[in-house]
Amino acid sequence: MKEKKGWAAGVGEVLKAFGVLGVTSFGGPIAHLGYFRNEFVDRRKWLSDKDYADLVAVCQFLPGPASSQVGFGLGLMRAGFMGGFAAWLAFTLPSALLLVLFALGGVFLEGPVGTGLITGLKIVAVAIVAHAVWGMARTLCPDRERATIALGAVLLVIAMGGAMGQVMAIAGGALAGLWLCRGEGEASPGDLKVPVSRRGGLFCLVLFVLLLAGLPLAAQVWPVQGLLLVDAFYRAGALVFGGGHVVLPLLEAEVVQSGWVSPDAFLAGYGAAQAVPGPLFTFAAYLGMVGSGDLPALMAAGLALVCIFVPGFLLLLAVLPFWNHFRQMAAARSLMQGANAAVVGILGAALYHPVWTSAIGGPHEFALALAAFVFLSIWKFPSWLVVLLTALGGLLLTFI
Repeated sequence: MKEKKGWAAGVGEVLKAFGVLGVTSFGGPIAHLGYFRNEFVDRRKWLSDKDYADLVAVCQFLPGPASSQVGFGLGLMRAGFMGGFAAWLAFTLPSALLLVLFALGGVFLEGPVGTGLITGLKIVAVAIVAHAVWGMARTLCPDRERATIALGAVLLVIAMGGAMGQVMAIAGGALAGLWLCRGEGEASPGDLKVPVSRRGGLFCLVLFVLLLAGLPLAAQVWPVQGLLLVDAFYRAGALVFGGGHVVLPLLEAEVVQSGWVSPDAFLAGYGAAQAVPGPLFTFAAYLGMVGSGDLPALMAAGLALVCIFVPGFLLLLAVLPFWNHFRQMAAARSLMQGANAAVVGILGAALYHPVWTSAIGGPHEFALALAAFVFLSIWKFPSWLVVLLTALGGLLLTFI
């Protein structure tokens, strides 16, 4: 592929790529990782499978929305800070706007048509994740040691469940890699090129801590709605591991128990968030709209949306400048080989639950998922086309 010249062209490239993903990436955070790999490793070849798995492993360790952090990191490495912002904006804005419209009284498709389309969108996530697991397993689990680590990660995630199971699987995989993968692999050049100095990384870490500690104090001294809202959504984004659905209890505690949003409105918005593409964290825009208080509703939605993402991005910026040095150490290479194999196991476990269990209810759904997998893996159809075809297939299933 011919490289584009100049930072503006790079930002435009990122904006276009993530804009398509922002309207086609259904299925939740695990499916998003599959979409990203298909688009940026397989098709555009922006980075290798190993570098992609390294980035995923780092983001899985950090608090915040892992798939959005991965997307931000991809844009950052491709086109600098403006590329990272473009990736986040293009991937996030479509679902945020849909949820804002829902908060304003809009309605989504109902009846058999809406049910069929949502069924198809859930089924395509099976194909996307299966394609990612298959491709990453061939690259990152080429021997029995790393295949065993991946299997152990699957078992650990199934046994423990939730975000803690994922974090423990990566930690266990890293330790197993230190034992089983010693002396394997050569030092590779720092391929994760990030426009952040170590001093800048330390600044981001200090800023993250200051905001986390200072916003609650400021909200107590000056309890105006805007500051209370910023504090609530920043803390929700800073304290959640695993992202996605894991943030819901924190958001419920902040906006329902405080009386900003009724329980019925909270559940209605959560249901709507399942029907839109992109990150589940855009649920914050809906909550900001309906819980705006004396703030203008659109301003509250924007503040909530930005503040829930900021802490995760600050932490990623704090870690990435030190990454290339870390990966040069022999022990670190063994750790990351094990951690990368564990990432494959985590995706494999997620392929079954919740992706498969929520989408495949019988032979018709299985056949459609298999067809989508073949279109994606063998025919090399672009993700957006596979999403469209599978959504139409789900619509047809409602009339069978």
